[in-house]
Amino acid sequence: MQEDQQKKVLDAFQLVLRPIVKILLRYGIGYNEFAETVKSAFVDVGSTEFGIRGRPTNISRVAVMTGLTRKEVRRLRTKTDSGSKAITVRTTPITEIVTRWYSESEFIDRDGRPSVLPFTGDSASFSSLVKKFGGDVPPGAMRTELKRMRLVDEGEDGTLTVKSRAIVPPDETDNLMSCLIHGVYPLLATTASNTDPNRAEGLGPAQFATYSLSIEQEDRTRLKRISYDRLSEVAVSFDDLFATFESRSKGKMPDIANPVVSVGLYYFEENDPHARYKW
Repeated sequence: MQEDQQKKVLDAFQLVLRPIVKILLRYGIGYNEFAETVKSAFVDVGSTEFGIRGRPTNISRVAVMTGLTRKEVRRLRTKTDSGSKAITVRTTPITEIVTRWYSESEFIDRDGRPSVLPFTGDSASFSSLVKKFGGDVPPGAMRTELKRMRLVDEGEDGTLTVKSRAIVPPDETDNLMSCLIHGVYPLLATTASNTDPNRAEGLGPAQFATYSLSIEQEDRTRLKRISYDRLSEVAVSFDDLFATFESRSKGKMPDIANPVVSVGLYYFEENDPHARYKW
């Protein structure tokens, strides 16, 4: 029975790994580099998640669980403990400025929309916004970059209007990192939580999906457009909801010790003819 369960799980992961391998090969990353990363993840999770009475798992137990040698576990734990594998997810000054422009009471109008801001001023100005939330970035440099990314318009009188809260990363690598860290990882982490037999009772993290095998090809373009429009509306509504709760921080900078809260939305259409699975 256990072997059947393991085969089912491995078959599913072989499917999940197809797009991951596509990305890796696109960036010239082969099996050996990926295998080292996978081994580090096995050792990291085995050490931190399967301890007894809250203590880290010892090297021998991690070796038994993962199938790696104790020497390999010790080497990988040393690498992880040194911080060489730590992934730092930072909020960029641009993201922080746009987010605060949409959420801080000082910079929104009576209808809850971002105000049109004068460039200078001690309060309710673009310069004051950047000084509060842009770190050491000069207001002029921030204005130039936001205009370059077409996130703001500058009027003839020098006032600035924010156009969109959606920030597209400047290159595909940044876009990939954003999608993996803020999209793929939260989805898989939610899946791991919701399928844990030892999970706490009660309402778990929300996770919904709908699918169909009966959509005709000629209808998919229209369906994709409708899905995009509706998902965009939902994304904006959640962004507003998050901004409402963020406003309770009363202008404080984000605390990296706080757990991340995320909601993800996507439209999927299978375009890989070699993905072997049945719904």
